[in-house]
Amino acid sequence: MTTDQPTALASSLPAPRSAPGQDPAVEHHRAPRRGFVAKAFGITVVLSAAGSGLGLLRDLLLARYFGANQGTDAFLVAWTVPETAAPLLIEDAMSFLMVPAFALALVLREEDPDAPDPVRQLVRATLPWLLIALGGLALAVALGAPELVELLAPGLTEPDLAVTCTRITAITVLPFGVAGFLVAALRAHHRFTAPAGIYVAYNLGILAVLLCFHSYLGVRSAALGVAAGSLLMAGLLVGPFLRRLRQGPPGAGRGRRSRRALVLMPLALLPVAAFTLTRQSQVFVERYLGSALPPGTISHLNYAAKVSQLAMTAGILICTVTFPLVARALAAGDLTAARDRVEQDLGQAAAVVLLGTAFLMACAPSVVSLLFERGAFGPHDTAATADVIRVYSFGLPAQALIGVMIRPYFSLRPVVRRADDPGTEDGRRRLLDWYPAAAMVFGLGVTVATGLLTTAGFGALGLAAGNAAGITTTAALLLHGLVLRGIPLRLRRVLGGHGRLVAAAAGATVLGTAVAGLAADPLLSTLLGGLTVALAFAALGTGLGAREVRGPVLAVARVLGPVRNPRTVAEEGKRPHGR
Repeated sequence: MTTDQPTALASSLPAPRSAPGQDPAVEHHRAPRRGFVAKAFGITVVLSAAGSGLGLLRDLLLARYFGANQGTDAFLVAWTVPETAAPLLIEDAMSFLMVPAFALALVLREEDPDAPDPVRQLVRATLPWLLIALGGLALAVALGAPELVELLAPGLTEPDLAVTCTRITAITVLPFGVAGFLVAALRAHHRFTAPAGIYVAYNLGILAVLLCFHSYLGVRSAALGVAAGSLLMAGLLVGPFLRRLRQGPPGAGRGRRSRRALVLMPLALLPVAAFTLTRQSQVFVERYLGSALPPGTISHLNYAAKVSQLAMTAGILICTVTFPLVARALAAGDLTAARDRVEQDLGQAAAVVLLGTAFLMACAPSVVSLLFERGAFGPHDTAATADVIRVYSFGLPAQALIGVMIRPYFSLRPVVRRADDPGTEDGRRRLLDWYPAAAMVFGLGVTVATGLLTTAGFGALGLAAGNAAGITTTAALLLHGLVLRGIPLRLRRVLGGHGRLVAAAAGATVLGTAVAGLAADPLLSTLLGGLTVALAFAALGTGLGAREVRGPVLAVARVLGPVRNPRTVAEEGKRPHGR
């Protein structure tokens, strides 16, 4: 395979279903069997919940062993490396690039099964270069650790410890990149079990090292655990990936060059990388500004972010499962199916995240007390972290919606194209490639401005407010950009549905906060507040006509007992009684 300049959208995708002269392959692109999404989502939820639970246990041990002080601040600055590498190389940039690429390769394999296998061609053309680039990047991070720490947190009280931990965590860049590549390949093949289990392996590695060596190595044991966990993560995926690769056509890679072969477009990497790095820069802003605040501030922000992200992660799991379906539909030219799936994902992700947001706003003090208040983590830390969680929560819906929208945006022009495409494009198309990065830069500007204006008076709360304001601004811009890109979203329908969900979440927050405050015990307060939020959100969402709430509520009602149609009941009441 050779490299070439990016091609236009019209040449990188078959004609949409509504277009005349469409490619017949559009009609027979393989759809998943009935119930696939529900089963894949269930597997992903269970294993992701297990990984999140282990991650929470990891954070509990960090709080118990090291508290919130200069040492944990130093480690958390070093943790910026895996925190940046994980979204860039696993869930975000690598996924945005490689899931659409593998989806296109699978569509081409179905169109011409006797030709050399495009999937194996894609692997041979990309994986070796990826390994070389990742190895060089890991080495550069390790060598430049002193400068990196100075850049990220110039006011840190223990910079030498941060440098040591940064050099250890630099190892994660290579296995994270390999894991991201393998995850994308498996998800494109509609295989979700191993990809969903990677964070179980990752956190098990961290916990094992942390439990065995925390008393000998201090916070350095956490850095070593992160490196060990990343290696376990990549190792978990190698076997399933090789099994899928062997299932391709037996003559793959030999014989004639097919017109269905794939050509790599390396310049398509740049907008994706720019968007993801800019998105992660919000963490850099918080660490930079937070390093000048009292010791422990960075730790409070970290613990608050970890708890808040549990709600966002639940929403993102929906589009994690459906992203390969959207990418396959776009690769086959079915824009209508892609639009319907994206609209459904936006509504479902918003419903899940807003429910979690209402719970966090209502129960943040009791949740933090229940999870962290022990050992070196005291009541002051609980109050500070809970306040940050409540401010962070305003930005959680936007975080989830960005995760949904950016996947189809980049899928419309994947990193590869057909060999028989002309490979030309107009300037407007190139500019649209950079729209998400520009939107994120604008949102980051809002974050920085808000943080600078509010940090002096509000400390960590000002940083959290800047985060929420910036990410919400970016989400609004991306919603408009998705329409510009070519996905014909019905914005009035989408925004109307979200408005009903926001109203339901606001009402549930008010009721949940009132009930949670009735109990002094953290466990009882969390249970009462959480139950109230769930019931109120379900009742208000159903009453307001939110489809994403009404559907599950009716499904539960059917399980608990027969649901009678109100119209049928009224008609029966008009009938005369028998003799």
